[in-house]
Amino acid sequence: MREKLKHAFAVDPPGPAEPTPEQAEAAEWICKQIARRHLTLPGLIGLEMARPLNFMASQMMHVFEPAIWAIARQRTHEGYKHFAEFLEQRGAMEYMARRIEELEAQMETQVSERGPRPQRDEEEHDDDRS
Repeated sequence: MREKLKHAFAVDPPGPAEPTPEQAEAAEWICKQIARRHLTLPGLIGLEMARPLNFMASQMMHVFEPAIWAIARQRTHEGYKHFAEFLEQRGAMEYMARRIEELEAQMETQVSERGPRPQRDEEEHDDDRS
């Protein structure tokens, strides 16, 4: 009896969750969209605020899944389902926060390697207006 109850209230280990390949693809897409739009800070704030509610959010995503299935393409629906399953894990938000920061750092490195975009001087702007 004691052996059966030993893990009755077990929770996921602390730290970032490790997604399956399908879940990683769905989470990666969302993280890339946040980093590509330079919304890293608002995204991280949103993740930190939603951290205690990530399981409830995943359950709400499961509730809305039939509607998504009805209007979305198959690939989009599958990604939605995998992302909802990933959010059920305790460390999902930490994984996403870490991944967004990594993607932002990669983007900044790429921009610094390319150098700044050439700026047109003020005289060129005046000539364009005439």
